[in-house]
Amino acid sequence: MVEQSLSRVWTMRAAYIALCLVVIFFHLLPLETAPRRWAAPDLMVALSLAWAIRRPEYVPAVSIAGVMLLADLMFQRPPGLWAALMVITVEWLKRRQRRQRDASFAMEWLTVVSALTVATLANRLALLSVMYAPGSLYLALMQLAMTAMAYPFVVMVSRFLFGVRHASPGEVDTLGRRI
Repeated sequence: MVEQSLSRVWTMRAAYIALCLVVIFFHLLPLETAPRRWAAPDLMVALSLAWAIRRPEYVPAVSIAGVMLLADLMFQRPPGLWAALMVITVEWLKRRQRRQRDASFAMEWLTVVSALTVATLANRLALLSVMYAPGSLYLALMQLAMTAMAYPFVVMVSRFLFGVRHASPGEVDTLGRRI
């Protein structure tokens, strides 16, 4: 039983990294040549937050830091800033995982949107403090709103396609600790 659950954890960790790489790949495809007036949701962020609340062992900090740093480099953002903010945000949500397990989805969604808003504002403030032009505030707020709206769909796909759900109250991890 332990070997099966250990292999499941490693499979889901690999699936998380693969899904993030697919999102990066499709984001880099040159489908439009004109600049957009709207911002698409950040699916990697929504996926990271959803999996961190539901199954924290599937998204270790190293994986999040790695894929977010790769995204920073590929999307030509300041390297490491958004990755560090996402690691901090995800680790904070992981600590709240037991409380979120008993809460309603609306409360979980509100917690995730609040954490994402704080991370987005911290990113903007950090960029402004070093006099880096962070881009349009309108687009940043639109991406925040679109990510917040996409979160329920990411949770639904994660639940029904990948089986990522909240841990049951008596469930234990591979080391025998309560989840």
